[in-house]
Amino acid sequence: MFEDKTRVLLILSQDVVDRARVFAGRATTKLKGPVSLQMVLRALIDEGLKGDSEEVLLAHVERQVQAVRTIRKRAVRAIGRRRKRA
Repeated sequence: MFEDKTRVLLILSQDVVDRARVFAGRATTKLKGPVSLQMVLRALIDEGLKGDSEEVLLAHVERQVQAVRTIRKRAVRAIGRRRKRA
């Protein structure tokens, strides 16, 4: 099925995982067959990359980039404070 595989580590909030699990449960009921969390996440990623609303996707990515920058800045400041104390 997937001849060209790549492994990826995703770090997701518990809320996102819970919503994906709910979706997987609904899909299992509707399709009358097992639907895994991995299948749901793969489909969401594929559809997100195919979607016509690139602006919405870009805005979402921008929020994540800003959050990562904020976290990194705080970490660098904390390390600097620790070094000054020592």
